Amino acid sequence: MGTPHIPATPAIRVLRAHSVEFVAREYAYVEKGGTAASSSALGVDEHAVVKTLVFETDAREPLLVLMHGDRQVSAKGLARLIGVRSVEPCRPEVARKHTGYEFGGTSPFGTRRALPVYLERSVLELERVWINGGRRGLLVELASRDLLRVLAPTLVDVAIAG
Repeated sequence: MGTPHIPATPAIRVLRAHSVEFVAREYAYVEKGGTAASSSALGVDEHAVVKTLVFETDAREPLLVLMHGDRQVSAKGLARLIGVRSVEPCRPEVARKHTGYEFGGTSPFGTRRALPVYLERSVLELERVWINGGRRGLLVELASRDLLRVLAPTLVDVAIAG
């Protein structure tokens, strides 16, 4: 048996360019199912599924937040940490403009332009994480330390119960 075909998304190309060891995991995408649907389909803990959220500051500057699937982002806490008046999630069409990815398929790897990345610090307590591979229905399993190595994110503590 050969290796299963892995879609050549911008995210997959970035991971390969950085010699990241990863396993691509496809699943049947569920509209508005979020990380609960993907974690259930793949049989993994939702806490270890890292969602890529696109936010904008009050000045309309985009940024990415990487958060546990079972947690939410404290927008007030994030705004305080980064020194802006406010941050809010982007509308799907705005997020696509910033990242080049369709809503539900956003990866922090291979975005249309480089964006600041904020990573919830406790994600690094997990040895392995599952994160979007650049299209709906595709997660990649990788070592959490590779998020640090490839993305050079700012570590934050802004998680609140989901």
